[in-house]
Amino acid sequence: MKKLQRAVADKLHDWLEGIEAEELLKLMEVPSDASKGDLSLPCFKLSKKLRKAPQEIAGQLANAINGSLDSQSGIAHAESLSGYLNIYLDPKVITPGILRDILEADEGYGSHQEGSGKTIVVDFSSPNVAKPFHVGHLRSTVIGGALVRIFKFMGYECIGINHLGDWGTQFGKLVVAYRLWGDLGRLEQGAIDELLSLYVRFHEEAERRPELEAEARAVFARMEQGDAEMLEQWKWFVELSLSEFNRIYELMGISFDHITGESFYNDKMDRVITELQERELLEEDQGAMLVRLDDYNMSPALMLKQDGSSLYHTRDVAAALYRKDTYHFHQAVYVTDYSQSLHFRQWFKVVELMGYPWADQLVHVPFGRVSLEGTGFSTRKGNIVKLEDLLQQTIAKVREIIEEKNPGLECKDEVARQVGVGAVIFNDLSSNRIKDIVFNWEQALSFEGETGPYVQYTYARICSLLRKGREVSEIFSQSNSIEELYLPESEEYALVKQLSLFPQSVESAAAKMEPSILSRYLVDTAQAFNRFYHHCPVMDAERKLRDSRLLLTEGVRITLNNGLKLIGLEAPERM
Repeated sequence: MKKLQRAVADKLHDWLEGIEAEELLKLMEVPSDASKGDLSLPCFKLSKKLRKAPQEIAGQLANAINGSLDSQSGIAHAESLSGYLNIYLDPKVITPGILRDILEADEGYGSHQEGSGKTIVVDFSSPNVAKPFHVGHLRSTVIGGALVRIFKFMGYECIGINHLGDWGTQFGKLVVAYRLWGDLGRLEQGAIDELLSLYVRFHEEAERRPELEAEARAVFARMEQGDAEMLEQWKWFVELSLSEFNRIYELMGISFDHITGESFYNDKMDRVITELQERELLEEDQGAMLVRLDDYNMSPALMLKQDGSSLYHTRDVAAALYRKDTYHFHQAVYVTDYSQSLHFRQWFKVVELMGYPWADQLVHVPFGRVSLEGTGFSTRKGNIVKLEDLLQQTIAKVREIIEEKNPGLECKDEVARQVGVGAVIFNDLSSNRIKDIVFNWEQALSFEGETGPYVQYTYARICSLLRKGREVSEIFSQSNSIEELYLPESEEYALVKQLSLFPQSVESAAAKMEPSILSRYLVDTAQAFNRFYHHCPVMDAERKLRDSRLLLTEGVRITLNNGLKLIGLEAPERM
């Protein structure tokens, strides 16, 4: 559709002196109501430049278009309505071009080279070591994973980094707790559960024995100073945690280019402190060191505690400097919940004050929090739902449905995994990322309505239909097969138009860093296909119509497959 919009914008530019085609292209819309055309140009923003009423501009353009129509332009006619220029395209002209683009591009359909030569670093997932990987980590993991795939599809070199929470006072707490109450046998039986139990107990005991907090801070200070005994204990906790995390990532199909926790930057923080001192940005306050941000309506950014140990601000600035030096990024994207927005604004400003002109390349991508029927998750209180438990229970539920609906299905376990994991991911990505999510088992496991299983089932239905029909490659390779397409029904044209919007949906999802745009597109496409499928017989149609509909069906298969991959869902061919 973008190609058509550009062609129309170029044509309109010829009739509008002083208005660039690029400006017209940005203004052009695709009406949600097909009765108002295939393309629409709001003329209100042109009114001031042209010194004419929007209605007059729209009328002038409609008359110009209708007076110069030719059979190859792809435009059937144009209308002026309330300041809008509504353009109706000729399905017979534009449909072959759209389907040819899809079938020829195949797995590359919708991709772009906008990011060629540019690097984007995406920092996502980032669970805390020695704590369970719970449902609260789901959003950063699936949103970040989708953004990595989308950026790569847009031509960027995209580097996914798992910035593990493996450093900080909490590890001093854990070392103290293990030495007081730890049991090797329980740890070997269930490492993360035992570490969580120790962490929770520490906070319970610290309410009665405040001196434990001071002891934990002292232990962490020794870690930062390189105490071998303390570091050995810490490394053990990290290894136990990574073993569990990697099992969950494999189940979800998530991978990273680098797993570098906060500890990786421990020997890189002196540079940050030195540069802050050289720029006279660092101030002492009751023994702690901070950067004042009063002039920017923000509270101070604390860089060092009273005991000299580092904080999140210090480590994040050190990581940003390292990543810029190492990857020369065009953008560095951080995917975390919106409660951390102030933290990112603070240290982004610190980087700017340090004199780095690339500070504006640092981007925080916030998302809403997850709660369990209105109850927030807290590892301190042990109130969590483990992500692996959620995924496995969802897979088991899908397996039960398969046994009920299609007991003869081959590879039941594999399909159950694909659909179960997909249901959880799609449930998370189905809404705008900034919205809070109340996690609901029934909604997450639903196989009806606007869900991942619905889109996957539509894909499997398409694959089944194509297996019954003539080989699409054979049809496509025949001389003039595309030019001779015969798709007379409105449901067919609506589906063709929907397919043409996929590249724009990918671009929009990348520009807004909003994967839900693609989730919404996939549901709309699946719905458009099912309307076509119910109204337009394929296998029972006469040969020319059948072959045309098979080509259209293959176009849908390609588009759904590409879209599902981008948001992290697999596309099962049988369900």
